[in-house]
Amino acid sequence: MTQPFPVVASILSDFIVRPVERHEESRYQAQMAAHHYLGALPKIGETLRYVATWRGRWLAQIGLSAAALKCGVRDDWIGWGFRTQLDRLKLIANNTRCLILPEGHCPNLGSRVLALVARRTAADWPQRFGHRLLLLETFVDPYRFHGGA
Repeated sequence: MTQPFPVVASILSDFIVRPVERHEESRYQAQMAAHHYLGALPKIGETLRYVATWRGRWLAQIGLSAAALKCGVRDDWIGWGFRTQLDRLKLIANNTRCLILPEGHCPNLGSRVLALVARRTAADWPQRFGHRLLLLETFVDPYRFHGGA
């Protein structure tokens, strides 16, 4: 059993978000399989995985992948036609998985992790895949979550 966290403010200011290293992939996948309601997801296309840690403890995990070819709500919101969509779809990444681990639950952790991943991805994605991102998208199952912190 892990010890409860001390001061939440300390955790939120002191944890780090970093890419999952190659030797950690199996741990990441095992945690997703065990704790995410949709389970683990293989890497398909352009994919980056992140872990949020505090003093070496894994608090949360996030996976970002290339955006889905079709998403009517997104496509309508952006207002692009089919040809433009094909040319620019690579500029969008989808938050395919977001998991706050059981030992990582503390107020506002999810929002903080998402914010740090968004900032970090702005540099990591072009370095890894050779092009920048303009948009990160995420979906929330309204029957399971309210989409807030």
